[in-house]
Amino acid sequence: MIRVEGPARLRLECTVENTSGTSWLDHANGTSAGTTGGNAIGPVRLGYQVFDAETGKLIIDGERATLAATVAPGTKTPVSSHISVPEVPGRYRVVISPVHEQVAWFYDRGAESLAVHVATAHNALSVGQVRRVGRVRRASQRVGQAFLRSFYYPARTVARHRDLIVSMVRRDLQGRYRGSVAGAWWTVAQPLILMSVYYFVFGVVLKAGGRAGSGSFVFYFLCGMLPWLAFSEAVGRSPNVILENTNFVKRVIFPLEILPINVALLGLVTEAFAVIVFLAALLGFGPGIGTAVVYLPLVVIPQILFTVGLCWFLAALGVFIRDTGQVLPLLLTVWFFATPIVYYAESLPAQWLWAFKLNPMYAVVNSYRAIFLLDEMPAPHTVAKLWAVALAVFWAGHSWFYKLKKAFADII
Repeated sequence: MIRVEGPARLRLECTVENTSGTSWLDHANGTSAGTTGGNAIGPVRLGYQVFDAETGKLIIDGERATLAATVAPGTKTPVSSHISVPEVPGRYRVVISPVHEQVAWFYDRGAESLAVHVATAHNALSVGQVRRVGRVRRASQRVGQAFLRSFYYPARTVARHRDLIVSMVRRDLQGRYRGSVAGAWWTVAQPLILMSVYYFVFGVVLKAGGRAGSGSFVFYFLCGMLPWLAFSEAVGRSPNVILENTNFVKRVIFPLEILPINVALLGLVTEAFAVIVFLAALLGFGPGIGTAVVYLPLVVIPQILFTVGLCWFLAALGVFIRDTGQVLPLLLTVWFFATPIVYYAESLPAQWLWAFKLNPMYAVVNSYRAIFLLDEMPAPHTVAKLWAVALAVFWAGHSWFYKLKKAFADII
């Protein structure tokens, strides 16, 4: 029986049965302490742990209640104890189980436990569902929590902190060129200069356009550079984004997971200005803008998801392996040349084309060209595969970051 005794206090009265083949002692057993295979183990007591119902994070490892001096196999013993829950308003899950002190909780070894769902609000405590939890139910709960963390938490992070994300992106944009003569014009000038240099080298000097000529190649090349600008800028900065903001890690309660999102959005702003320049070139010197541009969100959204997921992964990795920031520019260079941006995809060896198509940026670049240059919808199977990879990387990257961020303060 469980009843409320105060705004953050419960009274538990129950019966504990020893269904094992080993006696439980209320003191340490010198001959078999620390084992579960002897005739007696101890000390064994009844304990409880309080978890946050949404995140599954352990909040309280509660006091123990003493059992009988010896609980023999197949016998029962009555137990009374008090359970304290946080006074902070919220929903919590209390797990009640015997515990072999300094060894293990019985519920971690598959034994049956009691789960109590409670909620606190306005100095009031209410008890919700109370149920017995065995091995199968516990396994299903863990799978459900993992699923929740993977699918719900990333979306919740963006939705909950959207105003802060926008504010920080605006601040970074304003601070990036503060004090420079050109100011915000560098946002347009940098990608334009970079694309011009690449075009001169590959289109004019190396004549990568081949028979199509440099005129056609310039649009082919610029269209491929659009998504690469956003992707490379964000991914290149991500390994150091936590290290550059150590004040957020150590001094204040701050949603660190939005920092990689910020660098991804900053890269997207750079791409947006480059797209404006590219569209102006299409209207003035190229074939114009077709109706297929309405399909652009089908490609841009998975591009963003893929970039953010990779930024989450690299941001967490960069805290533990500082060489990540040094190695990544080399890997990005290899990745750039493994993507058909400065050359036509038809020039790739046919027997190795399947390997190049495994590159997600290959699909992104070709989809951009289908929309802007061919005025047609990207291949449905290509878009479907891109979405599948992007969602997998997005959720996996968030799970990786979420799991490792608790250690950031200790490492930094």
